[in-house]
Amino acid sequence: MDLLLTHGYFLQEDAQEQKVMKPYPPLGILYLSSYLKARGFAVSVFDSTFATFAQWREFVARERPRVVGIYCNLMTKRSVLRLISECRKLDLPVVLGGPEPPHHAESYLKQGAEVVVVGEGEKTLEELLPRLLASPRARDLRDVAGLVYLDDEGRVVRTAPRALLSLDEQPWPDRDAIDVNAYLQAWRGRHGQGSISLITARGCPYTCTWCSRSVFGETHRRRSVASVADEVAFLVERYRPDRLWYVDDVFTIHKGWILSFAVEMERRGLRVPFECISRAERIDDEVAAALERLGCQRVWIGSESGSQRVLDRMDRRVKVGEVRTATARLKARGIAVGLFIMLGYDGEETADLEATVDHLKKTQADTFLTTVAYPIKGTAYHDAVKDRIEGPLSWEEGSDRDLRVGGQRSPLYYRLVRHWMTGEVARDRAWREQRYLRAARQAAHASVARLGMRIVEGVGR
Repeated sequence: MDLLLTHGYFLQEDAQEQKVMKPYPPLGILYLSSYLKARGFAVSVFDSTFATFAQWREFVARERPRVVGIYCNLMTKRSVLRLISECRKLDLPVVLGGPEPPHHAESYLKQGAEVVVVGEGEKTLEELLPRLLASPRARDLRDVAGLVYLDDEGRVVRTAPRALLSLDEQPWPDRDAIDVNAYLQAWRGRHGQGSISLITARGCPYTCTWCSRSVFGETHRRRSVASVADEVAFLVERYRPDRLWYVDDVFTIHKGWILSFAVEMERRGLRVPFECISRAERIDDEVAAALERLGCQRVWIGSESGSQRVLDRMDRRVKVGEVRTATARLKARGIAVGLFIMLGYDGEETADLEATVDHLKKTQADTFLTTVAYPIKGTAYHDAVKDRIEGPLSWEEGSDRDLRVGGQRSPLYYRLVRHWMTGEVARDRAWREQRYLRAARQAAHASVARLGMRIVEGVGR
């Protein structure tokens, strides 16, 4: 085995996801697998999602891959450090990739990784693997673009950036390398429907200050309509999913592509229910109609805040009213809408939170999810607040998800904000539906949370 690919996500260690139970296959390493296999490398994938750490440790000890490639993001950092430690015990060279390692490359290298891949990994690994297979501790890699490593003197070396790929030249993800049916069964066992994921584009050209684009870059590259339709047809025939999840950052970014895709799918008689993510200003009447024809069940929109002041600080380049208009367009066609809301962005005040509650009521989205802002290294947000960042005592103890910005309110405060928002929005919905008893209960729930916010805020001062 030339290369073992893995990702370090263990579902059994994620109590929250066990409640949600909506896992998806690791498309990133499956793309790496298919690309490298097509070029003659012997590649295996250890899909850790339904496995245990002990099973992974036994597998690598038994198989002794010549190189181990690990995908790493903020959520899997702690697990990945454990994987690296096990590989060091077995003297196996580790190559790291994904959105997390590039901006913390020196720390990961000092933890025992041999090389960190910056950006897309396909062509970089194609060049790097022969060098590592010939000399596992190679230190002369300056001519391989897209790397960070330590030279013989222990100095950090960053090679030239890697050019971005043309997506239609890529083979589809190597789904045969894993048990896709395990994912479908997990979905069906909890939700009665099985979902499978695919991606139609890479990269995001937008400027949101808090968003990391360290893997696919800041451009937008889209696969051809025919290629995506072919893959959908394959997935339907091979796996019989009940629904699809298009994992693109902004599925409707290119209006012409979406309209052409709808035409092509209709020509083939393919109409598979799906969910996707989009931006509000990329959904006009024609796009909404195309999504309906395609079978879209729900669109997730990055609303982030109901305060235009906060959106402008984020450089979101969207108006609050555009979110409401897009939501109305979609709901009028029977497409559910979910909103992403970010709390605690630097400079947010109570008035901004109140504006967000008002926005959620007026938008009348079907659901919303909240997260508390944190500064990811390498983003404009991190650069803007880096002098005020507070976090774990050591790098190994946490990740960028655990960082707070000085002046940001406490985690307890934002838990109360969530309860307040949920109660207010549920009260408003119940009132409109003339469910007055439920409205009264939700109003009480919201009032208690709002009182808690005031108390916590007062104590914080």
